[in-house]
Amino acid sequence: MGSGELLQLRVLSVSLEAEGIRSFDLRPVPPLRELPPFTAGAHIDLHLPNGLIRSYSLLNAPGETHRYLIAVNKDPNSRGGSSYLHGTLRVGDVVSAGMPRNNFPLDETAAHSILIAGGIGITPMWCMIQRLEQIGRRWTLHYAARTRRNAALLDAIGKLAGGDGKVELTFDAEPGGVMLDLAGIVARAPPDAHLYCCGPVPMLESFERAAAGRAPGTVHVEYFAAKDKPDTAGGFTVELARSGTTIFVPVGKTILDALIDEGVSVDYSCQEGICGMCEVRVLEGMPDHRDLVLSATEKAGNESMMICCSGARSPKLVLDL
Repeated sequence: MGSGELLQLRVLSVSLEAEGIRSFDLRPVPPLRELPPFTAGAHIDLHLPNGLIRSYSLLNAPGETHRYLIAVNKDPNSRGGSSYLHGTLRVGDVVSAGMPRNNFPLDETAAHSILIAGGIGITPMWCMIQRLEQIGRRWTLHYAARTRRNAALLDAIGKLAGGDGKVELTFDAEPGGVMLDLAGIVARAPPDAHLYCCGPVPMLESFERAAAGRAPGTVHVEYFAAKDKPDTAGGFTVELARSGTTIFVPVGKTILDALIDEGVSVDYSCQEGICGMCEVRVLEGMPDHRDLVLSATEKAGNESMMICCSGARSPKLVLDL
């Protein structure tokens, strides 16, 4: 949820991209004629009519302002987001969305970008590939899926790559299939290359272990699901610096829960610490960081936190709210 103005987008088309994956071409509803620009790796938060807010990576080329293109995997464990988009949203329907935001930015100065995608994690990578082609930067893609039927955007990627060895495909559930060799990919990467990984949690955790010895600024990850449960230990107070209000966070509640209970208006979306919408500046105290947005350096600095999932290591936090 948020206080910012929402964009109104109409579904122009829905396409089947792979087994269980559909893409949605979203266009501005007049009087809006052009959409806000975005950078490679960005996402939008869809505010669905069923009350849910869900984040989806933009997969069309940066520079396009006439549409936003997203692809959605129908998750069998869906909490209502993907099932709504697959089962209810139709061509002609209007959906609300927040402004594009980017927690997974592409470093356009890197001499070589190595992109590693698992399943639906291909969506931000495809956006990055198009941008790298626009600016003439070198890239390679390692793309893993269970089978070819489960892999979206294969034709488009193949046409752009041109068969020159830029793309390695791995289908582990097909006959003779093997798992993606993350350790090998990282070990072979030049020291100055930037590595990007997006996919299921086990894949991302393996990648982070393999890349632990690399310069932190060259390793980039984006999670679509949380690794840890939100901190609901409670037992501390939060002071809102702008109003001077003090709120006690009880056991079983997150900071976000406690603020909402007291009628405080705050921005939030995923409630898992993966979208970054609820980031708040910390003025005093020590947070217990549980998010997947801030880097290790940013967490150590304790200058901001995600209040949807992170708690406190000190008896009191003073937040810029």
